[in-house]
Amino acid sequence: MAEHEHVRVAVVGSGFGGLGAAVRLRREGITDFVVLERAGSVGGTWRDNSYPGCACDVPSHLYSFSFAPNPDWPRSFSGQEHIRAYLEHVTDVFELRPHIRFDSEVKRMVWDTERLRWEIETSSGSLSADMVVSATGPLSEPKLPDVPGLDTFPGKVFHSARWDHDYDLRGKRVAMIGTGASAIQIVPAIQPLVSQLTLFQRTPAWVLPRIDRPISGAERALHRALPFTTKLRRGLLWGVRELQVQAFTKHPGELGFVEQLAKRNMGRAVKDPALRAKLTPDYRIGCKRILLSSTYYPALAQPNVDVVASGLSEVRGSTVVGADGTEAEVDAIVFGTGFHVTDMPIAERVVGAEGKTLAETWAGGMQALRGASATGFPNWMTIIGPNTGLGNSSMILMIESQLNYLADYLRQLDVLGGRVALDARPGAVQAWNHRVQKRMKRTVWNTGGCTSWYMDASGRNTTIWPGTTTEFRRATRQVDLAEYAVLRASADGKEAAPQENAEVTA
Repeated sequence: MAEHEHVRVAVVGSGFGGLGAAVRLRREGITDFVVLERAGSVGGTWRDNSYPGCACDVPSHLYSFSFAPNPDWPRSFSGQEHIRAYLEHVTDVFELRPHIRFDSEVKRMVWDTERLRWEIETSSGSLSADMVVSATGPLSEPKLPDVPGLDTFPGKVFHSARWDHDYDLRGKRVAMIGTGASAIQIVPAIQPLVSQLTLFQRTPAWVLPRIDRPISGAERALHRALPFTTKLRRGLLWGVRELQVQAFTKHPGELGFVEQLAKRNMGRAVKDPALRAKLTPDYRIGCKRILLSSTYYPALAQPNVDVVASGLSEVRGSTVVGADGTEAEVDAIVFGTGFHVTDMPIAERVVGAEGKTLAETWAGGMQALRGASATGFPNWMTIIGPNTGLGNSSMILMIESQLNYLADYLRQLDVLGGRVALDARPGAVQAWNHRVQKRMKRTVWNTGGCTSWYMDASGRNTTIWPGTTTEFRRATRQVDLAEYAVLRASADGKEAAPQENAEVTA
């Protein structure tokens, strides 16, 4: 990276959000940008999560960009290796590699109030940018619990997102900590290999069958020959999920029927009443993310698997101890304990106009205007920001809506002209957040009776979008300048007072 390089836009991260932003910038005719990637290849969470059995729980044709359809998905729910290959393909087809700075972890970003630009320090050098697009994603920093005695464990310890492929699990006694989306894929993948698997389950999950199958050669040939069939398939998958949203957001009681389906799914594989009792949740389905697997319950019913209905509380040498007192001797501990979602580490590295970090600004809970802009952080936008997550559909839909917002944001800067920045007005952020939280009150995520990673430390849901993807797309179609203060640099390089938007035409 050239020293003191300056670009119009710096994108942080090269997962779906970062690559999508890069493609959108090029399609808008903007080539003066870089993508800062801390690793040596693209892929984001689909690069980092390479654990056995890793796959997506959203159908492949919906979990891909609308502007880059893939007629050759091999399965209806494709695995990690296929999704990562797709992202590599997008990178090449849209000629993004010249823009990517690999091995360039962002250490610090500071807003220069006089020059109206971001000063960025990375592990490979420094640069500045008129605008920053943060696409690090909420599932990028593994979360490890503070377990007494863990540092003295003589065996192998790793998180699911940092899988140690050099460690052979065959014949080993393994403790799996957690029962989330990663764990239900890992358990059936490693159960046949290990001598004993002890699963520590703090809270059971609702699990529905994963209707996965190979996509035939004939289907793929049809999609290649007639591209509209790929679009039709995607549209049908999208439409079904849009129709489901009201049950999650307005009428959680309607989900009782789905609970019965989940219980039948469990009953077919788990005949032991005691084990079924351990695996049956006591909260409304949908309160936590509904998990999809046709192999999880059969794996748990095997004789070399023991389910401990509590979390891990202590490690004594080679012995893992559950909160209920259960003990097990193990050779390896695998944590499937999720990520820093409501306390994203990148927020500690972003310093805004008032000298405060984004983490300090969000100390009382994350909030951003239309999931993108935070007050005091001009020309800074986050992809998959606060309250943009989904409980039943594809995040790619939300990402593409935010890319629409990004494109219009840059157009507004062009129209305003000169050295200019937009800073989200506090009242606009608060009004947006108030509307979101008001809608959230009746959703299954808030009323379902569970504690989930959707909630922050104060019990506020700062993660999920309480509506349809259509509603979010409508809300992010264009930037409303009335929601922003327009900042201009004066001729002497000092920051001028914010303009009143009534005087601005765009």
